[in-house]
Amino acid sequence: MIGNLRQIALTTTAIGFFLAPPAQAQVEAASDVSGAEETDAIVVTARRMEENLQDVPISITVFSQQQIDNRNIVNAADLAIYTPSLSLNSRFGPEKASFIIRGFVQDLATQPSVGVYFADVVAPRAGGSTTSGNGVGVGSMFDLQNVQVLKGPQGTLFGRNTTGGAVLLVPRRPTDKLEGYVEGSYGNYDMRRLQAVANIPLADTFKVRLGVDRMKRDGYLRNRSGTGPDRLGDSDYIAARLSILAELTPDLENYTVATYSKSDNNGITLRVLGCNREPAANIAANARLACAQVDRQNARGDGWWDIESNERDPKFQAETWQIINTTTLRASDTLTIKNIASYGEFREITRMSLQGDNLVNPDGTFAKALVQLNNTPGYYNSRQATYTEELQLQGRGFDGKLNWQAGGYFENSDPLGVSSQATGIGLNCPNLQDLQCNAAPPLNLPAAGRVFVSTVSRPFLKASFRSRGLYAQATYRLSDLLAVTGGVRYTWERMRHDYASQTIGFPATNTPVYYCGNSVRVRYPVGTSSPVNPGFNFPVATAPLGYEACNVTFTAKSDRPTWLIGVDFTPTEDLLFYAKYARGYRGGGAAGANIYFETWGPEKVDTYEAGAKVTLRGSSARGYFNTAVFYNDFSDQQIAASLIRAATSPLLGGNAIINAGKSKIWGIEADAAVTLFDIFRVDGGYTYLNARLKELDPSTYALAPEQRLVWADVRPTASPSIRGGRLAFSPKHRLSLTGTILLPVDESIGDVSLGATYVYTSKQLAGTATAPQYQLLPSSQLVNLNVNWNKVMNSPVDLALFMTNATNEKFHSAIANAWASYGFEAGIVNEPRMYGVRLRYSLR
Repeated sequence: MIGNLRQIALTTTAIGFFLAPPAQAQVEAASDVSGAEETDAIVVTARRMEENLQDVPISITVFSQQQIDNRNIVNAADLAIYTPSLSLNSRFGPEKASFIIRGFVQDLATQPSVGVYFADVVAPRAGGSTTSGNGVGVGSMFDLQNVQVLKGPQGTLFGRNTTGGAVLLVPRRPTDKLEGYVEGSYGNYDMRRLQAVANIPLADTFKVRLGVDRMKRDGYLRNRSGTGPDRLGDSDYIAARLSILAELTPDLENYTVATYSKSDNNGITLRVLGCNREPAANIAANARLACAQVDRQNARGDGWWDIESNERDPKFQAETWQIINTTTLRASDTLTIKNIASYGEFREITRMSLQGDNLVNPDGTFAKALVQLNNTPGYYNSRQATYTEELQLQGRGFDGKLNWQAGGYFENSDPLGVSSQATGIGLNCPNLQDLQCNAAPPLNLPAAGRVFVSTVSRPFLKASFRSRGLYAQATYRLSDLLAVTGGVRYTWERMRHDYASQTIGFPATNTPVYYCGNSVRVRYPVGTSSPVNPGFNFPVATAPLGYEACNVTFTAKSDRPTWLIGVDFTPTEDLLFYAKYARGYRGGGAAGANIYFETWGPEKVDTYEAGAKVTLRGSSARGYFNTAVFYNDFSDQQIAASLIRAATSPLLGGNAIINAGKSKIWGIEADAAVTLFDIFRVDGGYTYLNARLKELDPSTYALAPEQRLVWADVRPTASPSIRGGRLAFSPKHRLSLTGTILLPVDESIGDVSLGATYVYTSKQLAGTATAPQYQLLPSSQLVNLNVNWNKVMNSPVDLALFMTNATNEKFHSAIANAWASYGFEAGIVNEPRMYGVRLRYSLR
C-alpha cells in the first residue's frame, strides 16, 4: 500500500509540472465543476489581507463551501479527516477534540497548538481541565467563503502564538444583492438539518446577512448496558449568525459579526477493545470485571458500534457566543488602519464514562465505575469569557515595492465565576450528582494513616489568561523576480489557575467526609503531623468545605520573541518558489490538580520550509499544484505524563504536563486541483510526516525525596519514551483524492455532477501507557460519494445526495491508555456510514 502511495504522489507531481505551461488566460483555479460559484481566483487571508492563493508563500489547504457540503463536514472532527497534515486529538469525544498540525499536539489543559480563527478573531478560550473549546464548534461550517488550514507557526501576524499552525474560517460578508437560500437535509439515523440564509441590502451603504443552522440526528452508538439512554453519539445543535456591513464613508467601513451556537446531546463513550487475562495483583480485580465485559460483548455478538455505558445521565452541552467588530479606515492610498475587537463566552457541561467500562459483579449487580466525568451540580465544567483587541496598520511604499503590516494584540480571558468538575473514581454511585454512593472503606497505609482511595473529586477552579503582543512584518520586492520578507513579534503571556480541590470519601456509615485533596502541598505541607492522617495533613469534615478552605493559586508566566525570514522567487507569472525560516512558540500553563506538577513552561519550534506553487492556465487544463518540504526542530516540548502513586500516598494518581522533549519533525506536503476540459476536476492532497522524538530529558523524571512520598514514577502517556520513537497522532502518510465529473446534459436540465473522495491515513501512535497491540491506531481508508443536481430543470432548486464512509470502514481514533492502571483498553470508534439528501431553494 505504501509503495502505491509513493507512486501516486510521484505521478501527481509529474502531471502537475507537465501541465504547467505559462499562458495569459486569467486564473480559474477556484471554479467548481459541480455547478457551485466560480471566481477568478482562490482568495485567502493567510497574511491578514486578501491575496491569491498562488501568491502566498505558505503551505495552505483551502476548502470552498461547496467542498465542505460535498464532504458533509459539520465539525472539527470532520474537517481533520480530509486535510493532509491536520489530525485530531479526540480523546474526550469529537466535539471536545483539538487540532494537530504536523505533529504538534494539544494535551489536557495546555494552550492550543493550533489557533482557530473566525472572521479574523481567535476562538473563545474554554478554561477547563480537559481539551475543549478553543476551536471549531458545530454550526460553524455553513455560509462560509472558505476554510483555510495554514501549516507551520504563524507567530508574527496572528493574534495568539501557536507552534502548529492556524485554521481560518472566513464567513460570507453581506453583499449588495437581495439573495439567500433555504436548505433541508434528511438522512439515516433520522438526521434532520435545516439551514437558511438571507442577505438584505437595506441601503447602498448598509447591508445585513442572517443565517441559521439547525440539526438533529439519533446516536450511532448503541448502548447495551441498560443504564442511561439507548443511543449515544447523537447530534442536536442550533447555530445562528448575524453580519452587518456599514460603509460609513467611501474610506471608512464597519463590519460586525455576531454568532451563537448551542449543542446539547448524549455525548459519547468508549468501546472496550480487550482486557488483560493475566493481570498484576494490583489491577487484578478491575481486570477480571473488564474481561467479563469483553466476554459479554462477544457472547452477544456485539458490533463495532455497540458499547456499554455506566453513566445514568450522559450529557455534552456546549454554548458559545461571540461578537466581532472590525473597523477599517483607508487613511490614504498607501495606509490602511484596521481595528478588530471581540467579546465571546463559552460554557460547557460534560457527563461521561471516561474509560468505557461497565463493571458488573458475577451476580449481575453493578460493581463500580472506574472514572466518571461529571459537572458538580449548579456548576459548569467550564465557563469562560474572552475579550480581544487588535490594532493593525497596513501600508505600501517605494512605488509598491514595499508591503508592510504592524500592530498590537491584547487578549484577556477570565472565568465567569467558579467552574467545577466532579469525577467519581472507583465508586458505585446510583446518583453521582447527589453524592448517592455506596460505601468505599478507607485503606490503612503505614505512612498516611486511613485514606480513601475510591472518592469523588470536586475541584473548584478559575483560570485567567493574559496575552499581549507587538508585531511587524514587511515584504520588499527587490526586482520583478525576487522578494524578501521579514517579521518579528514579541509576546507576553500569563496564566493564573485558582484551584480548590475538595475530595469526598464514603465510609461504611454512608456519611460522606470531605477534605482538601491535591492542594495539600501548599496549604498543608507534606511532612506535617495530623492525628487523622500522620504524614499528610488532611483535615476531615462532615460537611462540604468552602472554596477558600482548599484554594491554592498557581501562575505561569512567559515572554518570547518569534520571527520569520523568507525569500520568494517568481521566474514567471505562474511559478513561485519560496523558502523561509520561522520561530514559533506556545505559552506555558498551570493546573492545580497534581502536586509538584502544577505548572509547565513554554515550548518553541524552529521551522525551515521551502516550497513551489504552480498555476495551470491551459485552455484544456487549469488549476494549481503546490508542494512544500519542511523541517521542525522542537524544544521544551509539552508532554502529557501519567503520575504513578507511591505505595504510601493518599492520592490515586493523575495526569500532568511536563516540558521534557526535543523532537524533529520533517515531511513533504502537496496540494493540487486540476479542471480538465471544463467537465472533470481532480482535487488532491498528500502529506508524508516523519515526527520522532529526538531527546527526552531524564532529569524531568528525577523525583526529589519529598516528591516520592506522593509519586513513585512519572511516565509519558501519549509520547514515546525512547529516542527515535514516533510522536502521537502523527500519521506518516495521509492522502486525499476527490474526483468530480460534470455530466454532459442539456442546459435546460441543469448541472449534474458526480463526485467521490478517497482518504487514506496510515497508522499512528495513540499512546505508550498501554499494551503494545493498542499503542497504534490502525490505518483507515474512507470513501465518500456525492451527486449534485444544481438548477434542477433550470429552476432555483438544487438537489444533492451524499454518503460518507461508504464502505462502513471500522477503526478507533483514540484510546484510553487504561491498560496499566485498570487491566483493559478502550477506544473511541469512528462514525459509521452516513447518507442523506439535501434540497435547496435559492433566491438569486
